[in-house]
Formats: sequence, structure tokens, C-alpha cells
Amino acid sequence: MTSAAIYARVSSARQRQDQTIASQTAALRAHAAKLHLELPEEWVFEDEGHSGATLVRPGLERLRDLVAQVEVDVVLCYAPDRLARKFAYQALLIEEFARVGTRVEFVRGPRGDTPEDQLLVQFQGMFAEYEKAQLMERYRRGKAYRARTGSLNVLSGAPFGYRYRRKSPECGASYEIVESEAALVAELFRRYTDEGTSIAELTRWLSATGTRTRTGKKRWDHSVVWGMLKNPAYAGQAVFGKTQALHEPTALNRRAPLEGRTTPRAVKAVDRPREEWITIPVPAIVSRATFDRAAQRLQDNKRFASRNSRVPSLLQGMIACASCGYGYYRSHTTTTAKNKIYYYRCLGLDDYRYEGGRVCASKPVRADYLDAVVWDHITGLLADPALIRAEIDQRLTQVRAGDLATRQHARLENALAKATTAITRMIEAFQEQLITIDELRARMPGLRAREANLRRQLDALQAQLADRDAYLKLADDLEGFLAQLRHNAATAGIEERQRVLRLLVQDVLIGPEKITIRHRIPIREPGPTSRHHDRDSDTEGDRGPSYLLRWGR
Repeated sequence: MTSAAIYARVSSARQRQDQTIASQTAALRAHAAKLHLELPEEWVFEDEGHSGATLVRPGLERLRDLVAQVEVDVVLCYAPDRLARKFAYQALLIEEFARVGTRVEFVRGPRGDTPEDQLLVQFQGMFAEYEKAQLMERYRRGKAYRARTGSLNVLSGAPFGYRYRRKSPECGASYEIVESEAALVAELFRRYTDEGTSIAELTRWLSATGTRTRTGKKRWDHSVVWGMLKNPAYAGQAVFGKTQALHEPTALNRRAPLEGRTTPRAVKAVDRPREEWITIPVPAIVSRATFDRAAQRLQDNKRFASRNSRVPSLLQGMIACASCGYGYYRSHTTTTAKNKIYYYRCLGLDDYRYEGGRVCASKPVRADYLDAVVWDHITGLLADPALIRAEIDQRLTQVRAGDLATRQHARLENALAKATTAITRMIEAFQEQLITIDELRARMPGLRAREANLRRQLDALQAQLADRDAYLKLADDLEGFLAQLRHNAATAGIEERQRVLRLLVQDVLIGPEKITIRHRIPIREPGPTSRHHDRDSDTEGDRGPSYLLRWGR
């Protein structure tokens, strides 16, 4: 009796939900029964949610292994485009099966081996490939057009902190802020930008709150928090088209084989250029300035990575050569009886890095001398009362103008009161035998979880209000703060000094005659008759501490 195997495929999740693959399999079973073919149950192969534009499909892989190991007379497929969307893939599979004596038969397609039938299969394969390319291009252009008009319908979901409202006949899709989650997002950005909390500490803090991720996990991963800090939707601009798919092999993943997972498609997602992004306005959770500070710190973290340095360096990742533009790294060339003397050395001085030898003539700079000059310069700036007063006034103006924390605190207290009242009423209803114990057990966990979550959000907002009180106290005792600042600057360790410099200094340029410190401190020049018009602070030779600050850095 002739043996047969069945292969069916659908490419989208909607087709899988509509059970179109079941209708394919049923039609193939009926066709096999009509031809009196022997069909073992384990020879029915299905691929749900896999594209026909690739050969990397679990069901197809098992079918190809079966045909290579066991004698199969015929492989039944509903149509040529179900076998593959590309004609080259169709021809490859049909030829592979034919080499071992297995023919491919389509329910909706040619069933003979004549040249005319083979030509018809080729035409159907080309039409299927053209149809797929046409549909994908129409779909892409349609979504891009709707995104440019500001429609959120092109986004299928919302990040943590928002609730995605699907489109309806009355209105389109929209983002709705979830107050409890938004408070966590605001606190996340505040801790990262103001307190310098690491991403690892933020993941532990979020996991300790008991709040679940957008996908329902209890444990927060490093990549999830990193993605939240980079998501511009929290600053009021959701982005469409941030990535694009390339038909290239994906990166090696050792965990996938161990967990029994396979890569469904040989497609790699890469970031698009920022100028190609399409922004869509959404309600903001954090200010644009806060988001920019978080983005700057993420960029600085990449620059200031320790790279397994056992002995930290104060200006690590901050020094560049004014002549060639390459960065400086730390090296030691002299060892005394007590310690090693470190130098900052330009990358352009290394002969082995470049084909024609070194590309720079700069000389190494002694690390301890340069660290002392830069640190003394920054501490001198911070000791200026006018600078500290301007920063405090700016913070107080923001607090008094938009008291978001206080208003959000009131909304959360109101929500907490409602949740507590609901729990009390539920208990009273059970005591009066208005509800059963099963109903009480079904409703109470959700109410308890909401109450606990709201209490955690209130605790997070209390920290923001405490910062506001700190600004008020600092404004009352400015002289005491400056004295404490000078004391801490003299006794701070290398890690604390690194943190201060990375907040205030953009980079340090080393030239043949001078050292240029480019900082981020916006302060006006006290005298209007200055002849310098750059934005840098210069130190030349033994000129002393007469550094000039320019507006805009």
C-alpha cells in the first residue's frame, strides 16, 4: 500500500486562532482517504505561525528528516505556497524529495510529472512569491502612513506604565496612564538620574516591590529595565519603526538548544537610523529633561566601563587627544620602591595598532598630576556660592511650579482609601451572609494585591517629597552646605570623585601646550569684557587656577 505524509502550514497568529490549519489538515486527510493512501498518525506535520519565506520550520525539518530516513511514497500538501513562498525553496524541496523516491502532490495544484505540470508549479511559486512581496510592501506603507498621521493603531501594545486601548468604531487606539505603574516608572528614572542607582539595583528593587512586568513575570531582568530607560514613550513620544528585519543568521544562542527552542526564522533585527524613526505623541510620565539625563548616563556608562580595571582611574574614559582625536588609556612605565607611577597614553602612540606605525606625536601625561589638576578645578567651581544658589533656585522653581508628586500622592491616597473600603465592605458582606466563602476567597486576593501595590507606590512618592524638603533645607543653610562640600571633596575616595566628575565634566582634551576641560556647568561669565569666546576651561603651563567658565556647558 502506498504510504503518505501530510504537511500543513499557516503563517500568522490570526490564522492559527481561526484554526485554518485544521481545515488544511482535514482536507489533506480526506484526499489521502480518497486515494486509499496509508497515513500513519505520526506522519502528520504542521507548522503554526511560521512564515513560508524561510525553510527553518520545526514541522518541515521533521518531515525532511523522515523522508531521508524512511521510505515515503508521497508527501501531500494543500498548495505550493503552503510548502514554501519562494519558488527556489519549492524547487529545492521537490528535488530533495525526488532524489529519495518521494513525490510531492498538491490538493490545489498540478498532480502530474509532465513538463506542463512542472511549468504550472513554477508559475504558482512565482505568483505566490510576488503576492507575498506585494502584501508585505502594502502593509509596511500603510502602517508608516498611519504612524505619520499620529495614529497609535500601528502599535500593538503599550509599555509598562500605560494601558493600550484598542481602536473602536468611535475612536482610534490610545495610551492610558496606569497611575500605580506610572509612579514606579517615575521613581525608576529618579533613582537612576538623581541618585546614580545602577540598573542591577533597580532590578532588585522592582522585584522586591512584588510588581509584575508587562509580560507577567515576577522577576525583573536587566534588559527590561535597560529598555525602559531607553524608551522615548515615557517622555511623550512613542516611536514606530525603530528596528528593521534583515534576512541574516541571528546571533548564536547557547540557551536555546538547552531549553529545546529553535529559531523560527533566520532573520536578525537591527536598529534603524534615528532620523528614520516616526514619533507619535502619547501622554508623558517623565519630563524630557529627565529622559535626556537618563540617556546621557546610559551613554556615559558605555564610555566609563571599568573593562576589568583592578585599580580605578579618576579620568578613565574622559580623556581625548586634541591632536589626533583618539582617546587616552592608562598605563604604567615606572615603578618606585613604594608604588607604581601611572601615565595616560594616547592610542595614536602605539605602533602595533596601525599599519604604518604611530599616528600621533603627543607625549604621555602623568596620571596623578592630571587627576589633581582636574579635581582641584572642579572643586573650585563647586565652592562658588553663586553656582550653588542658581542650582537650588532652579530646583525650587520646578518644585513650586509643577508639584506633580503632591498631586499624584493625593490620587494614590484616594485610590488606597477606595481599596481599603472595598475590602472592609467585602468582609462585612460575608459576615452578613450576603456572599459565600468561595466568593470571598475569589475576590479578596485581587483587592489585597491592589492595596499592597498602592502602598508601595505611596512609599516611592514619599522619597520624592523628601527630596523636595531637602532642597528647602539646603536653601536655608547654604554656607553650611558649602563647608560640608569642601570637607567631603577633601576626604572623598576615588569612586566618589569619579561620580562627581562624570556628572560635571564632559571630557578633557590634552594638547601640546594646554589642557582643556569641557564641562556641563551652565554659569555666566562674571565680567563682560572677557576676550575668550569658547565654551571650554583652559589650563596652560603654570598659569594657576584662573579657569574661565562659559555659558552653555
